[in-house]
Amino acid sequence: MIYADTSFFVSLYLQDQHSQEAQRRMAQHPHIWLTPLHWAEWTHAIAQHVFRRKISAPEARQVYRDFNADRDAGLWMEVGLPEMAFETCVQLARRRGPRLGVRTLDTLHVASALELHAERFWTFDERQSKLAHAEGLKSS
Repeated sequence: MIYADTSFFVSLYLQDQHSQEAQRRMAQHPHIWLTPLHWAEWTHAIAQHVFRRKISAPEARQVYRDFNADRDAGLWMEVGLPEMAFETCVQLARRRGPRLGVRTLDTLHVASALELHAERFWTFDERQSKLAHAEGLKSS
């Protein structure tokens, strides 16, 4: 089972420097979790792209439709945010935060992956990757 952070989802639906790698990984037909945290953070990321004029509002609406079509098709394994995710997030912040400088949402994603017993963690964020690796999650 694979936990991907929101940057991975964004790279699947908006063309960026990581899109080709994200598509390559998806070609393996992995089982990837989707939590309400992903959905909320992904939606904000798309809105930020509109705000920064990287995409237009009609383009964003199409991206939302594409994502919802993939959800409806069962591409993602939808689960709730694990009950202990916030507690694990706090523990990770205390244990790893001073050395790695990770942010709350990054730590919450790794905590969720750990609580869901993920085998792999996919991200394009360097600090988040270091945290996941420090906690024993494989990256590819």
